[in-house]
Amino acid sequence: MMYQMMFLASAALLVAGHDHTHEPSTRTEGGPRRAVARLTSPDGHDVHGNVTFTEEGDKVHIHGHIYGMPEGEYGFHVHELGDITGGCTSAGGHFNPHNKDHGHPDDENRHVGDLGNLEFNTEKLGEIDIVDRLITLHGDHSVIGRTVVLHAMPDDFGRTDHPDSKKTGNAGGRIACGVIGRL
Repeated sequence: MMYQMMFLASAALLVAGHDHTHEPSTRTEGGPRRAVARLTSPDGHDVHGNVTFTEEGDKVHIHGHIYGMPEGEYGFHVHELGDITGGCTSAGGHFNPHNKDHGHPDDENRHVGDLGNLEFNTEKLGEIDIVDRLITLHGDHSVIGRTVVLHAMPDDFGRTDHPDSKKTGNAGGRIACGVIGRL
């Protein structure tokens, strides 16, 4: 386990220093660009899963499964750094290159990394099926080399009076995370 954590931390550091603005193609012979993140919980929670990102035209389809959370909704975001050396807390804030307020994925005023809530069922399974119009797998909005994070509470979409609402959606602590890499 220690060697696996050291490998993941090393890989995260390499990806974190990557220049996102001139992303080479991740396409396979005319196919779509694709990336993947393997989420784990560094704090001893048994939360884990895989998330795949597929660029389809001007949108990215995000799909996968995460296991281990009680029934309910939990904030799901892309954070700015691909650094998980300090657990999920070293991933920085939400990916927000335009300094906008936190919002719902359908809002005009939102962070690029705002992906909404992920719903878990009674069997502790969260199924991901999101199509997003802001994130990309190349250029200025590329999420490759960044971290996807599952939070401890529901995202309020910046619509409450809580002091963290317009910054983080008041989604609480970081339960599981994974660096997004090319597939």
